[in-house]
Amino acid sequence: MKHYLKLTDRQIAALEEQSCRCDDWSNIEVADDFNPKYVRNVVFSGHVRLGSFNRVFTLAGGIRKHSGVYHATLHNVDVGDDCMIEHIHNYIANYVIGAGSYIENVTDLIVYGECSFGNGVKVNVMNETGGREVYIHDHLSSHEAYITALYRHEPELIQSMKSLVDQYVASVASEMGTIGENVEILDAMHLVNVRIGDCTKIKGTSRLRNGTILSKKEAPVTIGMNVIADDFIIDTGSVVADGVALTRCFVGQACVLEHGYSAMDSLFFSNCQGENGEACSLFAGPYTVTHHKSTLLISGMFSFMNAGSGSNQSNHMYKLGPIHQGILERGAKTASDSYILWPAKIGAFSLVMGRHVSNLDTTDLPFSYLIEQQSVSYIVPGVNLKSVGTIRDVRKWPQRDKRTDPVLKDCINFNLLSPYTIQKMFAGTEILNRLREASGHHADNYWYKKGIIKGDSLCKGLRYYDMAIRKFLGNSLISRIEKADVSSDAALRAALVPDTEIGRGRWVDAAGLIAPSTEIENLCSDIKGGAIADVRELHDRFVAMHRNYYSYEWTWSHDAMKEFYHIDPETITREDAVWLIKDWEDAVVSLDKLVYADAGKEFKLSAMTSFGIDGDKSRRDEDFAAVRGGTFEENPFVHDVQEHIRRKSALADTMIERLTK
Repeated sequence: MKHYLKLTDRQIAALEEQSCRCDDWSNIEVADDFNPKYVRNVVFSGHVRLGSFNRVFTLAGGIRKHSGVYHATLHNVDVGDDCMIEHIHNYIANYVIGAGSYIENVTDLIVYGECSFGNGVKVNVMNETGGREVYIHDHLSSHEAYITALYRHEPELIQSMKSLVDQYVASVASEMGTIGENVEILDAMHLVNVRIGDCTKIKGTSRLRNGTILSKKEAPVTIGMNVIADDFIIDTGSVVADGVALTRCFVGQACVLEHGYSAMDSLFFSNCQGENGEACSLFAGPYTVTHHKSTLLISGMFSFMNAGSGSNQSNHMYKLGPIHQGILERGAKTASDSYILWPAKIGAFSLVMGRHVSNLDTTDLPFSYLIEQQSVSYIVPGVNLKSVGTIRDVRKWPQRDKRTDPVLKDCINFNLLSPYTIQKMFAGTEILNRLREASGHHADNYWYKKGIIKGDSLCKGLRYYDMAIRKFLGNSLISRIEKADVSSDAALRAALVPDTEIGRGRWVDAAGLIAPSTEIENLCSDIKGGAIADVRELHDRFVAMHRNYYSYEWTWSHDAMKEFYHIDPETITREDAVWLIKDWEDAVVSLDKLVYADAGKEFKLSAMTSFGIDGDKSRRDEDFAAVRGGTFEENPFVHDVQEHIRRKSALADTMIERLTK
């Protein structure tokens, strides 16, 4: 622990000679190697501690400034070693400032009264009028927010979760604020009741009030020009800059909000991006992206989503107020100028095009297109399974995970096919078959929940779902036996015995975490029963679910295989397994060929329109190849698809050889 001393008479005289003032110098303590030379034109009040000042900062352009305190007023401030504080226009009050921090040209830096620094702020997410409020705190994850916002049918659970948050809020409440080590605060105006983590960079910010910046050395936070934020928490690795305005918001790990984006009563979780547009009562699960000035996301839940320009939703019927909500399940997208009238629920990995005013519910028809024609909503089931865009998105999300914090708060499962999406395909298959039986096999159109499915779309949807189910079950089977002993039927059956009973039944996507519903329900019971001690233990439970995903997945697949193939894993033979692997290979190759064909559309003549300016056909082709990175066969994604077919075929051959020895 650093040792501090009272000022000597000689030090006091030196400070006064350098235009420093204090009503009671006995309240000032300094490090044992303190040098008064580096403290000038400073007014002290309350209890102040000053460290040693030995560091010289080299600024952009080569200017060098020695650490110290110059032209400032300090009230109840603890200044760490080698800080640089200069030109504080009003004053700094009630702060502990970490070593190596640089604070210059700031108007106010104040904590007044007991403050929890944004912890415990109520965010009216998904419903502007309240009823789904989430109380934000430093350890909030998307999964905790999911349960808090959506499990309102269990008031005892919600009250217990609030008690956990209240407990944490009480633990961080203080009349003193902290500024971490190696923080930079330049040209900022009003910073009031803000706790600032290590290595934060704040430059040109207009106002920060009642908030926490959870920056750390491994994942620093940047707050940029003209930002205004009230009642907020900004997590590690995030960037908030360029005139962003936030009110009652949580910004999760590695998010980027820039270019005038505005948000109120909204939650943004890992790797979200918001630029130019606006949000109100938004639950933005991981990888929610909106870049366009004309886009509004309001009263909805989204994740792994890209909003097209002009995307909009309505939550107000002009009757009981803005009470309606909507959900776009993971991977859903909106095309330019799309519109959805809430309430609505759009299935996973679906694409919304046009203006939909019929309160759609396509949760059991994932991977669909929703297309509006003359105010009628058409549903094209399963077609997104063969879209090159879907496959590209799924591959890019892990690559675009910008989180560098050693502690990842959101447990993100990137799998395209999982028990969560496959169970919906089972339900979708049943729905489509039921529609066909009810209206006949040759009907032109089928009505489903205020939408229309064309006859040929229904048939193709059944085919797409069938291929995806076969692909997933084969993936799960091969993952289970790839390194297991399969030298006999008995050994094969032993390898297929599930590790756990957990995984049976319905699965949920808890804002990025894919898990059995039973595990979420068990967690909720433990919360209500007081078995969860604090918010950190709550996070640990989500981490445990995430780590055990593949074990739970096999338990589900074990049962699904029996249902789908009518092959009992308890009596399966190696001959059966060979047939299953061949069926899996057929499904994988068939889907890949559909994706390959879809990618080819980007290289047709119509796609070359506007290429090859001021030239003939040869120049057009050369220009197109130069911009797109070569011919169709040379395209990296196309090459990856071909390589994927080769690898999976080779894997099938290897497994079949092992099973037939």
